[in-house]
Formats: sequence, structure tokens, C-alpha cells
Amino acid sequence: MNVSDRELRVKPINNGTVIDHIESGQALNVLKILGIGSHSKTVVSLLMNVPSGAMGAKDVVKVEGRELDPEEVDTIALISPRATINIIRNYEVAEKFRVGMPRKVVGIIKCGNPNCISNSNEPVSSKFMVESADPVLLRCSYCEFVLDKNIADNLL
Repeated sequence: MNVSDRELRVKPINNGTVIDHIESGQALNVLKILGIGSHSKTVVSLLMNVPSGAMGAKDVVKVEGRELDPEEVDTIALISPRATINIIRNYEVAEKFRVGMPRKVVGIIKCGNPNCISNSNEPVSSKFMVESADPVLLRCSYCEFVLDKNIADNLL
């Protein structure tokens, strides 16, 4: 067995998406964003706390046969602003880009204010303006509540 065989933790994917440079500990939240649960038939590879020169430790998620839509990429940016997306086609990297922070977030984050109209039975979606990308700071467009911690805990 040579060195490269020992270092290969997960085999390459034919077609799909590799989400790299995820903040350590956020991989399970990325699966939640992608709607991948225990009953999913999607082939997924998950690496957590992988040593990283730039980050110390990172998580990596590989999803076979699926390319992410822009809303999914924006949501990942909220919990892991340094994540990179690699689109794989025929075992080659066809596209590679860093997630970008959206200017506003609609319908994917729950407001932390229990009295906010978006938490009532009214037919309104939650809506936040992104005031800061690093650190992430979101302001509710309805009640001005500021969400700057545990954003993953408020994913809808």
C-alpha cells in the first residue's frame, strides 16, 4: 500500500457536488439544508473534523448525482461562509466556487423573536437582511430582531 492509498478516505464521485471547507461541526446542518435525512436514498459521504492547514479542522460533504440550487448555496453560506462548492462531472471538477453571502434571506431562517409576525399563524415567510457576513449578522425585516448566534439552530 502506497501513501496515496492510505490517505484516500472517501472514493471520488462520478457526478455530483463536493462541499468543502465547511466549518468544523456544521456538516450535519449542511445535510439538513439539503434535505438529506436518514430516509434519503442519496449516496452521501461525510467527513467531519478533517485536518486542514487553513482552518485547523473542517468538514466535507459529497453528494452523488446532485448539483445544488442557488438557494441551497446561499443557506450554506449563512452557517459556513468559507465553504467551497465543487461540481463534479465524469470524475472531473467542472465548476468550483466559494459560497457567497446573500443580501437577504427569505423563508429559510426562523426569527428568534417568538412574538414576530413570521412566527404567528399569519401567511408570511420569515425575511432577514444580511447586515454582516463575517461574523454573520441577520436582522429581521419585520421586528428588527438581530440573529448573530446559533444560526443553524434557526434553520426552517
